[in-house]
Amino acid sequence: MSTETMTRTVTADTAEPVTAPVLPADDPTGDGYDWMDTLEGTAWSVLPNWASEGWDAGSWPYIILAVARTRDENGELFGYGTYVEGDTATHWFRSTDACFETITGLLPLVLRPVRWPGQPPHHSRRTPGA
Repeated sequence: MSTETMTRTVTADTAEPVTAPVLPADDPTGDGYDWMDTLEGTAWSVLPNWASEGWDAGSWPYIILAVARTRDENGELFGYGTYVEGDTATHWFRSTDACFETITGLLPLVLRPVRWPGQPPHHSRRTPGA
């Protein structure tokens, strides 16, 4: 990767300074679908769904999640990025567990369940002892 596509940042889980791929910024002339096109050829990929419960990741074209994996001199780095109505943010982690745990913590904020015809609603809150 060229130095123009890299940025200095700090990992969220270990607080170490790292150089990692830049998440493309929003082009204000387009929408989220156009932004997803800017990920092509970068380290980033759109995350279309998450978890085993059939969740859509985001609410396209308004809320989109992207993920990336790279390596530096100290090992692997795992990142996720968000696009929320044109605003982008990036978060990097040294461990996959920390990255995945953080993405899973976003469930109530950016993920929505997929329901197929005839499927009962999914209840995220369970009664004690159930």
